[in-house]
Amino acid sequence: MSTLGAGAQGCWHSLGGGKKARPPPPAPPPPLLAYRAPRSATITSTNVNMAWFGETAFKSAAEQEEARQVARRARAVPSLPTHYRDPVIIQRGRGTYLFDNSGQPLLDLCNNPAGLGHSHPKVTAAAVDQMQKLNTNARYVYPELANYAEALTATLPAGLDVCFFTNSGSEANDLALRIARLHTKGKGVVCLQGAYHGNTDQLINIAPYKPKPGQEGTAPSRYTAQVPLCDPLRGAHRLDEDPGAAYAGDLALTLQEMRADGVKPAAFIAEGLFTMPGFIMPPKGYLAKAYQAVRAQGGVCIADEVQSGFGRGGLMWGFSHSGVTPDMVTFGKPAGNCFPLAGVVTTAAIARSFAESAEYFNTFGGSPVAMRVGKAVLEAMEEDSLLEHVQDVGAYLKWRLGELQEKHALVADVRGVGLWLGVELVKSRETMEPAPLEANWLIEAARQRGVLLG
Repeated sequence: MSTLGAGAQGCWHSLGGGKKARPPPPAPPPPLLAYRAPRSATITSTNVNMAWFGETAFKSAAEQEEARQVARRARAVPSLPTHYRDPVIIQRGRGTYLFDNSGQPLLDLCNNPAGLGHSHPKVTAAAVDQMQKLNTNARYVYPELANYAEALTATLPAGLDVCFFTNSGSEANDLALRIARLHTKGKGVVCLQGAYHGNTDQLINIAPYKPKPGQEGTAPSRYTAQVPLCDPLRGAHRLDEDPGAAYAGDLALTLQEMRADGVKPAAFIAEGLFTMPGFIMPPKGYLAKAYQAVRAQGGVCIADEVQSGFGRGGLMWGFSHSGVTPDMVTFGKPAGNCFPLAGVVTTAAIARSFAESAEYFNTFGGSPVAMRVGKAVLEAMEEDSLLEHVQDVGAYLKWRLGELQEKHALVADVRGVGLWLGVELVKSRETMEPAPLEANWLIEAARQRGVLLG
């Protein structure tokens, strides 16, 4: 699947005015500098000229310095990939723009952790103020933790009111599975094909994202299962009268087979909006029927909101678009607007069951600074009218992308809600064969023109 995705970022400019006042539009960005004009490039659905990306024989002093910085990073952290063939060296961020080391503004449609925009003044001020007062581990009592927990749970359905705080989405999802297994006394975990829920060993074992042959943790296990993805272009039930019910039926059958194999299901984990498999909206009724099937087998339902939460789709939580209430919600990324803040929210009954079997402690999860930052994010979302902004801008962007779909056969689908949007490219609309080369070309071409896509 060749899908381009956009992240939701607030266009803060001024935080004055009433509580519900819409923020004024951002100031126009600085004019584009001379920024490596494309050497030559043409593209159609069947012809891609990659000569643009060839190396040049001569490099300026600035380009040589960039190359040295990229090489230093590669030596220091060789397993950490970078975006783009010609990596961007970022110096600062402001609002919806990142700025590279030459001062070039880059419109950031890629970074989903900066849901409010880069360097939001309210969030920055909260972090600095609290860091100057106190930052310690979570075994002490300080009001910031309860303040944030109360504010966060107020955004969730009734009953989801007990928090566990972590530093990353991977930690949160790993903890959620641990809680689910201890609560249900089961071991089986089901997720969607193509899903990604984190980089711990446990999470890679249930959902190996882009597995490679022989990759550790990708061997089939009787304790894990992956159910078919609700792909609107290629899915097995895409032409069914009720695809949501059909895909939920696949999940129910998988749970029954797991039971027959002697494994009690513990959890079904899925994003509220299916981001990593290709920006796919859950079909109508799918999550409701899926949750019903999971609970009938004694399992719990985990909504992974690390990427779809905090307003990216125009509602606070991705699962709200399906009208369901999960048993556990995990969150991260935009919760701290790029500050490390994540966690799990669940019911009192599940939390109590977990506490009877285990203790959970995280040195920096729930630290005073993280809690102040988290609460500032929630307050800024309200003051900046972020959800309304995402709905308005997202509707306009989706409409304009739809115009491109009508003009270019390469664009097979434009889908999503709010600024949680995906554009799928195919080589042929008859075969729906993905067009990864063209997608990569487009991402690189946009980057050269000052727009960051992912």
